[in-house]
Amino acid sequence: MLAGLVVALALIPEAISFSIIAGVDPSVGLFASFTMAVVIAVAGGRPAMISAATGAIALVVAPLAREYGLGHLIATVILGGVIQIVLGALGVAKLMRFVPRSVMVGFVNSLAILIFMAQVPELRDVPWAVYPLVGGALALMVLFPRLTRAVPAPLVSIAALTALTVGAAIAVPTVGDRGALPSSLPVPGLPDVPFTLDTLTLLAPYALAFALVGLMESLMTAKLVDEITDTRSSKTREAVGQGVANIVTGFFGGMGGCAMIGQTMINVKTSGARTRLSTFTAGVFLMVLCVVFGPWVSQIPMAALVAVMIMVSVGTFDWHSVAPATLRRMPYGETVVMATTVAVVVATHNLAVGVVVGSVTAMVIFARRVARLADVTAVTDPEGGHAIYAVTGELFFASSNDLVHRFDYAGDPDHVVIDLSGAHIWDASSVAALDAIETKYAARGKTVEITGLNRPSAKIHGMLSGELSGEH
Repeated sequence: MLAGLVVALALIPEAISFSIIAGVDPSVGLFASFTMAVVIAVAGGRPAMISAATGAIALVVAPLAREYGLGHLIATVILGGVIQIVLGALGVAKLMRFVPRSVMVGFVNSLAILIFMAQVPELRDVPWAVYPLVGGALALMVLFPRLTRAVPAPLVSIAALTALTVGAAIAVPTVGDRGALPSSLPVPGLPDVPFTLDTLTLLAPYALAFALVGLMESLMTAKLVDEITDTRSSKTREAVGQGVANIVTGFFGGMGGCAMIGQTMINVKTSGARTRLSTFTAGVFLMVLCVVFGPWVSQIPMAALVAVMIMVSVGTFDWHSVAPATLRRMPYGETVVMATTVAVVVATHNLAVGVVVGSVTAMVIFARRVARLADVTAVTDPEGGHAIYAVTGELFFASSNDLVHRFDYAGDPDHVVIDLSGAHIWDASSVAALDAIETKYAARGKTVEITGLNRPSAKIHGMLSGELSGEH
């Protein structure tokens, strides 16, 4: 519950900031954070993970909100939630198995960089007192856990700095400077949009982008928390839960959201929370703090929250992954994939784009690496009556393209044996390559015998051989 309180305090300025990015009133982001956290605590698949209004979602819906208004934004959130439920039910969570570890490391590192970069504006053009306050808060969070871990160090830091700035009347930026906090709970209602096919057509692309970005961030964060806590969670339930939470958020006038890596790290890593109670109380405390204790919460110095987020970024970054010893041992391709993921995320400020580009890069590098393992060797025939070629390795689109050029069509005798006992056929490209080899030999009046096919290879070869050229 104390972890939930820390998260709630850190959520307030972020929710207000994301509301500004989306071009809506601060209460829209705060309401979204409240409903997302409360609903996902029950419906989600990953205990202790925090979901609320996020910057990635704000960037997706900002153009729509600016051009068409809040009603269309809320309708997009609801439609996006429906799409997330459908994708979850269809098993989109299973696609996470195709995200390599190097992409995961790049995701974590880029996230840490983005969290830190988001704090830099808070340290520019501010009163000089902000800097010693941030330094003091960082020192407190490093040293306090040595005394006790019963109370989360970030909570102590926030309380101490608030007491100091209020008691000493130190004029520094506060949470209240970000915008007015809501004074009442959200009430349910329908979005103010015409319920027509034209509206659906307009909203659909935004809703799809909303759903994909939200699911990708949430599932990646869930996977990360699984590793940190050494536990497993249901990614399918998490995907469906995100959809349910966004639908509820939309009907309560929120801007939608997804899993928040920064707040989750505060909850799980910094504060040590492990259960759904921390997520639920984060949402409840958020509304209580805004509605009941708004005047006091408004006085929390931004310096305290900046220090908390700096600690989160330092703790999130995988320092082992960039250690010289690690880089020397790591295959070159793995490092390229990690660096590519980080570069794309930092350049676009979009984690989803970085993960997709990183995964595609990893797949290309993997395909090239495996393709080089395929080989063709001429085997001497003791009787000298025919030519024998031994093909080894994995035959697929990247490795089978050069297969055709590895045979001596003019010099070989009339009967050629291609031994595939050391190979495996994976796709139509490989079958087409074998057909082309047979055709080239046939043009010279020679016959080809393919032997050694394992059962899966024989099945795909028998099904497709002779059927790919369009000539019958």
